Amino acid sequence: MDLNRVVDVEGKVPIRRAIVSVSHKTGLKEFILSLVSTCPEIVMYSTGGTYTAMESYLGAGQALKHLRRITEYTGQPEMQGGLVKTLDYRIYLGLLSETYNESHRTDLRRMQVDPFDLVVVNLYPFQEAVTRTGATVEEGRTHIDIGGPTLLRAGAKNFLRVATLCDPADYPEFLQVLRTHGGATTLAERFRWAKKVFRLTASYDAAISSFFDTIDEASLEAVYTIH
Repeated sequence: MDLNRVVDVEGKVPIRRAIVSVSHKTGLKEFILSLVSTCPEIVMYSTGGTYTAMESYLGAGQALKHLRRITEYTGQPEMQGGLVKTLDYRIYLGLLSETYNESHRTDLRRMQVDPFDLVVVNLYPFQEAVTRTGATVEEGRTHIDIGGPTLLRAGAKNFLRVATLCDPADYPEFLQVLRTHGGATTLAERFRWAKKVFRLTASYDAAISSFFDTIDEASLEAVYTIH
């Protein structure tokens, strides 16, 4: 398989379409309202509790203009328990496609997909869950985030045109970047945020591995009913 080697990239990328799905909603209201004010044509795709929160921030009129459910975009309902929400070809085509790749542009047209410019995701609180007194392997397993790290990694891999935010502490800086560049991000800034994403996902996986290492296989029978 030949891997793509990209030479031509966009410098400033206007923020027009975003995926927003966060576990921690610290600062989210101020961020969303400022984002809509700075990028008045933005459309944001979201899931579950994040969608509900954003809808309440925006109000009915603005929500109708700026907010979409990811299930409507993918045409697929969420799997029970929220296990599958964002793992969909159309989403990752919109995240990983490269601007100057004609084959990618053909796929975008074929699937009627517009590229995403922004990912705003933070992860299920795995470490908080497993450090509670009496936390079991099932408590840890339940809190392993699959879709979140996948979205973050896809956006960060394609820093060539996608901005990816994994930390609410970066919201103010991101908004200032947009104000400075007329609603757009630059390659250097996207790369800086991508580095932070990969530090996060590496530490997240390390935390899961470390917790599982504390579990004795023989103890599983005390947690699960084995048929």
